[in-house]
Amino acid sequence: MTTRRTAVRTAILAKQVTASMTATRAFAAVAPGHGISMKTPVPGPETMKLTEKLKVQGGMGGATAFFGDYAASTGCYIVDADGNRMLDMFSQIASLPLGYNHPALQKVVDNDPLLGTFAHSRAALGFVPPKELPDLLDDTFLKVAPKGLTRVQPMLCGSSANENVFKAAFFRMRAMQREAQGRGITDFSEEEMTSCMVNQAPGCTNDLSIMSFSGGFHGRTLGALSCTHSKEIHKIDVPAFDWPTAPFPRLKYPLAENSEYNKAEEKRCLDEVRRIFQTRKDEGRPVAAAIVEPVLSEGGDLHASADFFKGIQKACKDFNSAFVVDEVQTGVVVSGHMWAHEAWGLEESPDFVCFSKKALVGGYYYKDEFQPPGGARVYNTWMGDATKILFFKAVLETIEKEGLQKTVKEVTQKLNSILVKAASSHPQYVSNIRGQGTIMAFDAETPALRDQLFAQLRNNGVLVGVNGTQSIRFRPALIFNSDHVSEFEGVFQSTLKQLAAK
Repeated sequence: MTTRRTAVRTAILAKQVTASMTATRAFAAVAPGHGISMKTPVPGPETMKLTEKLKVQGGMGGATAFFGDYAASTGCYIVDADGNRMLDMFSQIASLPLGYNHPALQKVVDNDPLLGTFAHSRAALGFVPPKELPDLLDDTFLKVAPKGLTRVQPMLCGSSANENVFKAAFFRMRAMQREAQGRGITDFSEEEMTSCMVNQAPGCTNDLSIMSFSGGFHGRTLGALSCTHSKEIHKIDVPAFDWPTAPFPRLKYPLAENSEYNKAEEKRCLDEVRRIFQTRKDEGRPVAAAIVEPVLSEGGDLHASADFFKGIQKACKDFNSAFVVDEVQTGVVVSGHMWAHEAWGLEESPDFVCFSKKALVGGYYYKDEFQPPGGARVYNTWMGDATKILFFKAVLETIEKEGLQKTVKEVTQKLNSILVKAASSHPQYVSNIRGQGTIMAFDAETPALRDQLFAQLRNNGVLVGVNGTQSIRFRPALIFNSDHVSEFEGVFQSTLKQLAAK
């Protein structure tokens, strides 16, 4: 009898899993009546009316593209306030792992009692975390931790993750300096304790720094902003730390035809990285960490070879500096790997890996030696968001059940072939094609042509992103599949023809 009951339960569970997978596939597909549907240009009249209202209310109104109707948005389609349904290949600045209103996430809303508990009374994770948190971390972030990293610190967003990584790197370097003086790592002098309270040396000094790269973006909070170098408007009028900026390679495309140039360009940049490390060391103000994105996204989707990133890591090791990989835009399968840096083939893991966007909450992984000494040195009230960790668990389960990593690789090939074909017929709009997974971009000949293509695509029902001076980028959700690719191809080709005919 027990065996029979077990068999029945197994059969029922199998049917439930199959039904769930079928529903998710149907959700991800381009169902009849649920593809692109445009009623007005974008922005439309309702968006413009709402924009004017928001401008009066506060600062957000200054950068609004359009207003979304998120209750009506599904899958890879966003509906705006004017009822336009667009194929979203930008996914809230690379932030949506499963698109809009995915069944797996709705299931958490409907069925997980912890969601209500966490949402109704938000726990201060840094002070009194819920008893379920350790198991949740095991089932989510630690389950997919980069090889060699066994610790994770949730935070609210990418900027706050980076800010606290900088602090952890400073703590470690100061600890090493005290040990070299024969002191304990938290053996603070009275002078250090009193001077830090008025922002003075020796408790607070300006002789440590973070190295970052030209074209990089690491956030807009004050410390992170000193490492951001993608747009002048981000930085103008804001005081900055005296932290060094190293050059990042500007590769020429196609890569195969420019290998010698690109190799020399990467060597030039790595030589400068090492020169900065040495100069700062000689001046008695060493670099505590170097931070870099696998793809410098806001600066124009700038890429480099695996050897270049290995060279940065080697320089960090030689100068006792932390090697920080900022995977806020590139993490969680979108590159074809769980973490984009996995493609580099590093012999040793980075010291820190930062995440946010498709991880639904900010945070970072780190090595044991960067655990700050003493409690509350990396601390805030929320230290992340337990509700988002519940959703991320469902995201990881869906990635595995639906084989979304394989989908990303398939879509990558198809999108690349579409762009290569377009570059042949419309080179003024499509050139310098580059990417890792669906983190893809291309350039137009001029900023004006790029802006024309972006606007016309949007009015035709395809939402993409822009970056750099003349680049268009893709950041689709992980459920973006071959059906969506076909729909994009039709709109893309017709848009290029419309522009060429003007």
